[in-house]
Amino acid sequence: PSQTTAHGTGIDDKQLAHKIKVIEKALATNQPNPKDPIDVLSKVGGFEIGGLAGVMIAGAAHKIPVVIDGFVSGAAALIATAICPQTRDYLIASHVSAESGHPLMLKFLGLKPLLNLDMRLGEGTGAALGISLAEAAVKLLSHMATFNEAGVSDIETPEGKGA
Repeated sequence: PSQTTAHGTGIDDKQLAHKIKVIEKALATNQPNPKDPIDVLSKVGGFEIGGLAGVMIAGAAHKIPVVIDGFVSGAAALIATAICPQTRDYLIASHVSAESGHPLMLKFLGLKPLLNLDMRLGEGTGAALGISLAEAAVKLLSHMATFNEAGVSDIETPEGKGA
């Protein structure tokens, strides 16, 4: 827990130490099986994590991408992909949080975040920015002219190849 637990949205070092102790106690008391995502969720997860994991699995089942935000949605993504590994193919990491555990989650999931803005707001702002960026990328890919359609030549110029 000490490697993956951080200050969040504004606790001091004393509160962080207490937070880590609470997590350690919850793990020791409940003893979730790390190989069983439902056991982990039922013993140390929350309704929000279970709900988000369900949204992610449903998105994958319907071939709809789901943008994940910070630490909590990252935890849900870990549960969702442990239950249904194909879910990973439909996840878009909007950003990497400044929370120490979040980059570890994204690395484990094999996801590259769209943004790194040193945020830890816990309000979905990273996802809001990530959705906008993903939508812009889709529009570019869907509506941008090819070099041929735009009349861009591939001839040598004094500055280098292509115009």
